[in-house]
Amino acid sequence: MDQQIRIGTIVNGGPNTVNYMDQIIPHGFESFTVMFWESLNGTDLKKLAQDVKARLEGTGIVISSLGMFGNPLEHDAKAQETREGFAKCIEAAQWFGCDIVGGFAGRLRGIPLDQSMGRYKEVFAPLAKQAEDAGVRIAFENCDMGGRWESGDWNIAQTPICWEMMFNEVPSDNIGLEWEPCHQMVKLIDPIPQLRKWINKVFHVHGKDATVLWDVVREHGVYGSHTFAYHRTPGFGDSNWTDIISILRQGGFKGAIDIEGWHDPVYRDDLEMTGQVHGLNFLKNARGGSYVPNPK
Repeated sequence: MDQQIRIGTIVNGGPNTVNYMDQIIPHGFESFTVMFWESLNGTDLKKLAQDVKARLEGTGIVISSLGMFGNPLEHDAKAQETREGFAKCIEAAQWFGCDIVGGFAGRLRGIPLDQSMGRYKEVFAPLAKQAEDAGVRIAFENCDMGGRWESGDWNIAQTPICWEMMFNEVPSDNIGLEWEPCHQMVKLIDPIPQLRKWINKVFHVHGKDATVLWDVVREHGVYGSHTFAYHRTPGFGDSNWTDIISILRQGGFKGAIDIEGWHDPVYRDDLEMTGQVHGLNFLKNARGGSYVPNPK
């Protein structure tokens, strides 16, 4: 394989990781993100890395990133586990053969986002230094988890003004974005000009799309009781992924687009992997198909 941009998916980290990979590898995924939620839950990362590398040996498939998702800025026990998990994933990235750890930036709950910046610096300045020393990049997902500027529970890194604050607060070439168009589209933001502007800070891409119901927006607005946008698996949403991948290539992006499943309102439950494999093939086609070497 000679692909500058791989198409893969996200798998949960833990005792079932290799078994799950084993079942879906035949579908043609080229990369995996190994993700944890709030805690490593006692996972031995070195042992897991050994098991994963043994399974992937000879396949050409790579681990594109590790994920530690939670709220690392709060002061409760779960936030402490998330912070410790971030640090351990940074240490472990090399064992998996990757250099990216993704996750949420966290936020102090119930207050405006800008009032979390001091705590953000307190937590992530040392993690950024650890990442720099290890040759690892930290990539924040642009997900609001239902929060807004005024209040929320999980993540600062929602929109460009937030990214500017974060990158100014902890200036590091090793801190960037785990970007996806979905989280911008459900705010009625056009993701295409945003991607062009921020391409140099995009370290990893989540393959997730959105469908905006413009008839509902025009009739009911965005704060009513009617759902006006849905998260979608790529291939079922509104994004022009050919344009997205072209912008990524033009910007020098070399990494992975890993499908973030389990959100589509139609291709879910028994249809989950049906939707993901369609998304996989759709994104490969948007990439330009399989690599074809030039004649010599």
